[in-house]
Amino acid sequence: MENIGKRLVLRMASSILITITIVYLLITLYYFFTNKSFKDSYFSPVLFYKLFFVLLSLTLGFGLLYYLLSFNEQLLSINDPNGDPVEKTFGNFLYFSGVTILSVGYGDMVPVGPARFFALIEASLGLLLPTAYFMKALNSSKDKEEKE
Repeated sequence: MENIGKRLVLRMASSILITITIVYLLITLYYFFTNKSFKDSYFSPVLFYKLFFVLLSLTLGFGLLYYLLSFNEQLLSINDPNGDPVEKTFGNFLYFSGVTILSVGYGDMVPVGPARFFALIEASLGLLLPTAYFMKALNSSKDKEEKE
């Protein structure tokens, strides 16, 4: 019975710490978006939101594409000597899509077949879109300086 009590206390403590951490992250993000002390910064909330939602949409779209393509053949395998196929769930394909577009590439899942081509396109978009965002932001600030 003591073990159950200890586990319950650990779970509660863990839940409290997780909640505090999430609140901290939200406060940090709120501060970032509302702090007006950097009036001459190149940050554009409109461009940021646009980039965020475009990347989110692409992640979901590629995840769905991988999922639908998996009905015909194996698209992902586990990165081990056996090369077993990854379970064909939308969550697995969404995870793979997320780590691909963000160029994280943990290496736990390896694309095979046509997924290799689509993964390259997705990774390229994940690299080029933020670059285009920063170029646009810098160009906007340059235009603003020229007007003044």
